[in-house]
Amino acid sequence: MNSETFIDFVFIRDKRGDFTVEIEQLLRSLFKGSQLNWYLEEKVEGGAEIVVAEIKGMSMWRREEEVIDFIEKDGTDRFWNYLCGYQIHVYPAKKGCKCFGT
Repeated sequence: MNSETFIDFVFIRDKRGDFTVEIEQLLRSLFKGSQLNWYLEEKVEGGAEIVVAEIKGMSMWRREEEVIDFIEKDGTDRFWNYLCGYQIHVYPAKKGCKCFGT
C-alpha cells in the first residue's frame, strides 16, 4: 500500500543564477517514476541563492528512515553539496475500513 509522503528540502549555494532550474533537474532525476510532485520557491539573500522544495504525494516508503536511505543511496554529489536542511513525514496507509455501524 502507498503512504502519503511529505518532504521539505532547503538548498543553498553562492549566487550564480538559474538555481531553481538546477534543483528541478536534480529532483526530477532523483524521484523519476514516482508519484511525488513538488513546488519550488527561490530567494536570494546576500550573496546566496536559496531554494525551498515542498514535495508531496504517494510513495512506497513506510517510514522516514526509508526515505533517508533512498536519498543517501541515489542522491548525487551536487544534491548533497546544495542540501542544507530537510524535513520528512511519511503516513502509511492503514488496512481496513473505519465504518461506524449502519
